[in-house]
Amino acid sequence: MENSVTQDGIATVLSNQSLDSSSARPEIVVQVVDLKPAGNRYTFSANDGKKKIKSMLPATLTTDIISGKIQNLGLIRLLDYTINDIPGKSEDKYLLVTKCEAVASALDSEIKTEFKASTGITLKPKQEFVAKSASQIINEQRGNAAPAARMAMTRRVHPLVSLNPYQGSWTIKVRVTNKGVMRTYKNARGEGCVFNVELTDEEGTQIQATMFNDAAKKFYDRFEMGKVYYISRGSLKLANKQFKTVQNDYEMTLNENSEVEEAGDEEIFTPEIKFNFVPIDELGTYVNQKELIDVIGVVQSVSPTMSIRRKNDNEMIPKRDITLADESKKTVVVSLWNDLATGIGQELLDMADKHPVIAIKSLKVGDFQGVSLSTINRSNVVINPDSPEATKLKIWFDSEGKETYMSAIGSGMNSSANNGSRSLYSDRVFLSHITSNPSLGEEKPVFFSTRAYISFIKPDQTMWYRACKTCNKKVTEAMDSGYWCEGCQKKDQECSLRYIMAVKVSDSTGETWFSAFNDEAEKIIGCTADELNQLKSEEGEVNEFQTKLKEATWSSHLFRISVSQQEYNGEKRRRITVRGVSLIDFAAETRLLLQDISKNKTSM
Repeated sequence: MENSVTQDGIATVLSNQSLDSSSARPEIVVQVVDLKPAGNRYTFSANDGKKKIKSMLPATLTTDIISGKIQNLGLIRLLDYTINDIPGKSEDKYLLVTKCEAVASALDSEIKTEFKASTGITLKPKQEFVAKSASQIINEQRGNAAPAARMAMTRRVHPLVSLNPYQGSWTIKVRVTNKGVMRTYKNARGEGCVFNVELTDEEGTQIQATMFNDAAKKFYDRFEMGKVYYISRGSLKLANKQFKTVQNDYEMTLNENSEVEEAGDEEIFTPEIKFNFVPIDELGTYVNQKELIDVIGVVQSVSPTMSIRRKNDNEMIPKRDITLADESKKTVVVSLWNDLATGIGQELLDMADKHPVIAIKSLKVGDFQGVSLSTINRSNVVINPDSPEATKLKIWFDSEGKETYMSAIGSGMNSSANNGSRSLYSDRVFLSHITSNPSLGEEKPVFFSTRAYISFIKPDQTMWYRACKTCNKKVTEAMDSGYWCEGCQKKDQECSLRYIMAVKVSDSTGETWFSAFNDEAEKIIGCTADELNQLKSEEGEVNEFQTKLKEATWSSHLFRISVSQQEYNGEKRRRITVRGVSLIDFAAETRLLLQDISKNKTSM
């Protein structure tokens, strides 16, 4: 293909910037100049030899840039784009490219020569187009025998990935994939109401839309779960990471002047499910955060369905636990709730011996047993998905994974872990760093590693609880005999004891109290809670129970801990929980000291 740009291409685009139909949009070839990253996108100047215009490529084309398909000083053909004003500079425009294709690799230099003859494609003459809202589009469709064709002639529907805060008018076609409840609020400016919806387009891109006060009242009943809508006249801003629930850099706000119209039956679509998988060994950094995650893994085990009593209304709801593993050789327990527990959960139970691969979208990460996952109303579970990640995982499991020892992410934290966020040799601090910073863990749990001595274990504390042998939840004594588990909704004649204890720890800078649960406490004490209880009940000249506790003190350990703030009776209290514990690896400690010495020498 001839290495040439379209003559006067940019001037033609600027003179036709009111165009709103993809069929009438001229395709031009331009040179990419000054290509550079800007967040998760890339900016460049589109050059036709005579003029330049600032331009932006979507995040979806990042792989083409990294692979070298699109290069600086190379040529691209613009297939789909919009012209937008630069905020504060109404005379200046920029080009938002939503679709393009590479024409030629990097040239020797920037094109600046005059054209001798037209080398570009034939451009259509400027036409007058009128911008139309979503409601106008729908009204025209209803009076036309071919609404889809009519839509293409009247208004171009924008994909969500192309939207940004600086864009002018746009119309999107989206499905409501989650609808929140109407909430009321009160602040210094007064009282109000708010609700939000999660919207997904045909390509699977999601965005959260929020409505306040009059807009919330106007659109709350109009938006229905699962229905498809045309939306226009909204605004966008950068998403607040603290509250966002979808993977999008922006969030949308709709006001009372926004247009929301339900699409006809012929325009309904099912969105593609897009996953952004987090490896199991990296889940620790998401514990107790608002951000939802996606996970893929091989099913290791599936529990029977349990009935759990919900605290707020005492309603019994079904739950089923599945254990997943991936190539990180870690496992995690995922709790399926409601219909997922009884529907897909039963299907997984029936095929558990075949170890299917499952992908789950929108999971909440909790701290039960260190790290755990739970489905929510909008979670999606796909069994044996047709994806490269699933194929790779299945090949790994069949070739070596099924014979590999797997450890739980919540308790498998050791000093040799490679994952920095979970390693006992990362984020190392002294106890004084924790005790002298009362604000630690206010917004979300923070994780540290520390080396300290167990200095005291209070012998008269409640050190364990009676637990169900199936689910490890607390049990109560049954009326006649045995023990009743509320979680499993069944009675057993026996139960087990599981640690829940506090230990005082000390280092050269101070002391504080840690909370330790069963797996970590067993490593500290050196025996199970049942065994320690047996020692406590034995009589003799030597108190074996007290001896066992004394043997556990003044021994040095490496701890992985989380620091969080909890409210009790209106007061905030700090809680330091042991997430992992290990004996000292002196070789590793020596390497750590040598690294510190090397850093200090460099800084001197």
